[in-house]
Amino acid sequence: MKRLIKGFLLISVLALLSSCLPGDGKATAEEPANLLWGIWHGWVAPVSLFFSIFREHLTIYESFNTGFWYDLGFYMGVLGGFGSLSLSRKSHREKI
Repeated sequence: MKRLIKGFLLISVLALLSSCLPGDGKATAEEPANLLWGIWHGWVAPVSLFFSIFREHLTIYESFNTGFWYDLGFYMGVLGGFGSLSLSRKSHREKI
């Protein structure tokens, strides 16, 4: 039963992530993708890469974007990953 629930959750998360991939038609020349979309597209870049194999209209990077701000968000998303972008980091030191 646990395997069934985990499988369902995995499929649900993948479906949710794939609904907002670059190249899905939400961004247009009149309303380009902005900083927040850049961050999101950076976070889901691995999922975008996988789905772009099967759907040629999906891409890793949104072509209709605001320029520098989208690029900055995309870069932050790729480097930060899922929730790991933070202003402070805890160091884990071994106590002797």
